[in-house]
Amino acid sequence: MRAPLVLASASPRRRDLLGEAGVVFEVVPSDVPEHPAPGEAAAAFARRVARDKALDVARRRPEAWVLAADTVVVVDGAIFGKPVDRDDGRRMLRALSGRVHQVLTAVVLRGPQTDGDECLVSSDVEFRSLSAAEIDGYLDSGEPFDKAGAYAVQGGARPFVRQVRGSYSNVVGLPMDEVAALLRRRVPHAVRGAGASYG
Repeated sequence: MRAPLVLASASPRRRDLLGEAGVVFEVVPSDVPEHPAPGEAAAAFARRVARDKALDVARRRPEAWVLAADTVVVVDGAIFGKPVDRDDGRRMLRALSGRVHQVLTAVVLRGPQTDGDECLVSSDVEFRSLSAAEIDGYLDSGEPFDKAGAYAVQGGARPFVRQVRGSYSNVVGLPMDEVAALLRRRVPHAVRGAGASYG
């Protein structure tokens, strides 16, 4: 029997967060491109991409509830997606060094015969100052290259982070308190966990 929920993402971090929360789901990744349009604001971009991912997978699985998300890192209004190469990753980490940036995640839960619900969650992340050697060492690890903003808060970049204000799981890739609330309202049979708070 198919799971009651489909995650429209290949992200292992989102899979782990849902699994830890006791959510029953299957994965059907979306192939929607993640490129902002000229002049598109970060929040509008994240919402659009999440909606497009949900619709893309819902067309393939019209009987299912589909959960989609898009996470972006924002510095002075500029969107930092996944770095295209080492130089781009270095540029992003230098820009994050010694300052506060925002992490936005748009979430869409789309069901059969309904556009479903949406939410947008923002967290503030403060980095300490990073040396050139620290940035290059982190780039050498290979971890930054499939991460928005070129870092994983739960991984090798953990020592870079001075503090997170708001949802920590949002910075990982999925704001779980908000997602759990959406699922309990719309797809309660997909949630078997105790509904722990993720902060």
